[in-house]
Amino acid sequence: MKMTERALNRATLARQLLLAREPGLDAVEAVRRVVALQAQQPASPYIALWNRLTAFDARALDEALADHRTVRATLMRITVHLVHADDYAPFREAMDPTLRASRLGDTRFTSSGLTAADADTLLPSLLRYASTPRTAAELRTWLDDELPNRPGTPLAPLAADAHRMLRHYAPLWHAPTGGPWSFDTRQSYVSPPHPPRLTDSESAAKGLRTLLHRYLEAFGPATVADMAQFTLIQRARIRPVVQEMLANAEVEQLPPATGKTPLYDIPDAPRPPENTPAPPRLLPMWDSPLLAYADRSRLIPPAYRKHVTRMNGDVLPTLLVDGQVAGVWRVVDDAASIEATAFHPLPAAVWRALGEEAEALTTFLAGRDARPYRRYDHWWGKGFPGGEVRRLSEG
Repeated sequence: MKMTERALNRATLARQLLLAREPGLDAVEAVRRVVALQAQQPASPYIALWNRLTAFDARALDEALADHRTVRATLMRITVHLVHADDYAPFREAMDPTLRASRLGDTRFTSSGLTAADADTLLPSLLRYASTPRTAAELRTWLDDELPNRPGTPLAPLAADAHRMLRHYAPLWHAPTGGPWSFDTRQSYVSPPHPPRLTDSESAAKGLRTLLHRYLEAFGPATVADMAQFTLIQRARIRPVVQEMLANAEVEQLPPATGKTPLYDIPDAPRPPENTPAPPRLLPMWDSPLLAYADRSRLIPPAYRKHVTRMNGDVLPTLLVDGQVAGVWRVVDDAASIEATAFHPLPAAVWRALGEEAEALTTFLAGRDARPYRRYDHWWGKGFPGGEVRRLSEG
């Protein structure tokens, strides 16, 4: 049966726990369910889970990060995500060819005189050194001390960019540094107890199969282009894996919603009716479903995309109304209220529901950092399309 665009939207919302907050689901299992939470802004995973879980306790995520049941690392799209610890190794192995090319092939790395082979030689010692948490500065000092002892490698000190490219490639977890959201501007890293296998084609292929299966569980139905967008893995690697999964009945092919591009999904995965109600939500910056598809119109109307996803890649906190982005929000008035900017007129009932969400979110943020996105307020000075601006909560 051919799925409509609205039915695809509802499938995403169901799997991303955005049709209703889940009772009785803990933070660790929730991260597993949604597969990955984009996490370069430390508050965002917390606000993402607040949107998805009944009575979410931020301390539960603090604890999960502290004991590494949930981990923060550079993964899909070469950016920072939170994932379940069990998912890290296969995801990192799947991403290895992409990360290797983008980081060890980057001129910021190669211009240092180091090669990919040098990185391979250095990594085992680096991972041993980082068996306990090390700051970025400590890793840099270690590398500068290590290089003179290795014949043929350039003399220290290396440029900061070269250090950063190596850290991004190395299979390291971000170690919590404290602060209101477990991480802050300080960077600290620790080695996984069982590092993934790198430069191993068999492990990369097996990991990619796991990653694509998990992606479809959390974001399907989806196209090969969607899978490539979510991962930043070349379609040429993805297509044969999808075909193999199709032949083994691990996935099924569905008629395209529009055009001729087929959709793939896990058999019997949730696909609610298109008329399933979708409650309003106040999503965090970089909420994962907004970035999970080549065709982002599943959640973001095309006319609004440039206002939500800015030219430098910032994805602003959004109002989700009837399953679609309808505007943006920010905290104002010395953290006393949430200001919502709707891109089109909204019914009174929707404004009331958003107001209830805002009251609860203001209370949640007040216990940590009432204005986690204050540094992004400059985007509001650039203007937004039509609609209406309202204060949704008053402290």
